[in-house]
Amino acid sequence: MASVTFAPDDRYNAFITTLSEAETGPGRLSGIPVAVKDNISTRGIPTTCASRILAGYIPPYDAHVVTLLKREGAAIVGKTNMDEFGMGTTTENSAFGPTLNPADPTRVPGGSSGGSAAAVASGMVRMALGTDTGGSIRCPAAFCGIVGLKPTYGRVSRYGLIAYANSLEQIGPMARSVEDISLLMEVLTTHDSRDSTTISCPYRHTPDPSVRGLKIGVPEEFFGEGVDPRVAAVVWEAVTRLEQQGAEIVTCRMPSMSFALAAYYVTCTSEASSNLARFDGVRYGPQADTRRPWHESFQDQRREGFGAEVRRRIMLGTFALSSGYYGKYYAKAQAARQQVRNDFVRLFRTVDVIAGPTMPTVAFRLGEKTDPLSMYLSDILTVPANLAGVPAISVPCGTSEGLPVGLQVIGQWFRDEKVIDVAAAYEQGASL
Repeated sequence: MASVTFAPDDRYNAFITTLSEAETGPGRLSGIPVAVKDNISTRGIPTTCASRILAGYIPPYDAHVVTLLKREGAAIVGKTNMDEFGMGTTTENSAFGPTLNPADPTRVPGGSSGGSAAAVASGMVRMALGTDTGGSIRCPAAFCGIVGLKPTYGRVSRYGLIAYANSLEQIGPMARSVEDISLLMEVLTTHDSRDSTTISCPYRHTPDPSVRGLKIGVPEEFFGEGVDPRVAAVVWEAVTRLEQQGAEIVTCRMPSMSFALAAYYVTCTSEASSNLARFDGVRYGPQADTRRPWHESFQDQRREGFGAEVRRRIMLGTFALSSGYYGKYYAKAQAARQQVRNDFVRLFRTVDVIAGPTMPTVAFRLGEKTDPLSMYLSDILTVPANLAGVPAISVPCGTSEGLPVGLQVIGQWFRDEKVIDVAAAYEQGASL
């Protein structure tokens, strides 16, 4: 067993933990430095979810995806910064300070996988793992100018992922090229019986950069209110380039977009309220003061251990699930979620993939968005794919104001190969 020396110039605060020496072995990823988001369990390496409440926690086991990386010889060189427990769009909500965007250090890198994106974009690593609950891989990929894929829900095991919102989140690859995304997907899609949501669907595919005869749907809602016209123009130019390569562009409608964001936030906060209840100072978290009444100790532990955004989402989710409000909020959100899924089913009867902007704007300045509602609105274009569980990729497609813009391609369930093909076609066409 050999080792890889890792001494990054982490001026962007991309890492929470780094390993100066990382083991490597034979395999498809032999000798390649890979970073892992800090909500994915790594045996013997601290895993914090960027939260004070997990200070000192060292998992006794590897997540399934980490086992697969090691099996293929990857050198896992560190754990990347993130929004605490995956809750955010900027990687500013971290107990370890914000991550900076390598494209412009005065800007956010996106979130919640901002550390992974910054590590890749800056060249510190070639590949990284992120997680995507409502756009947390695609958002930082777009803001930092790299490629990021949210696989079909169930295609990659979530065993060892510290849960935020189980029905939405998915582990996925981040890299500087579509070819590397494809390589990581080959490694990550091994079935795992420990995660009952996974389906045995191995990825064995070489990207085909041809879109001739492909029908690409472009929903009008993806270019509607809130989308910066300059970003829209860059993405339309990218779509036109795909048309010039032989694709057929079909404008369409996706009415469920009007309530997708609300359905997402009710769902994810409700699941967060349930999942994070375990961090109570008894089961997980710093040891509670057992000499005091339990409810007082519990309150203090969570107030001191969780950041403001995590506390906000827990309270929102607890309210949505509470007696008398469950039917008004959570049940309605699930009905709305089904409408989003129905829209995708309908659209995929006539088109092969859907395309549009990944994010409605370019990366905003650090500290610019302090109002939670304006922050949540940034997720409007990415959350539909999570609600429906379909695969979606972000690939760099140009710049606006000198900052990266991402083209989002969304595909049918378990046809991740097709969205990777379209991204490869754009990437190759753009380089000509």
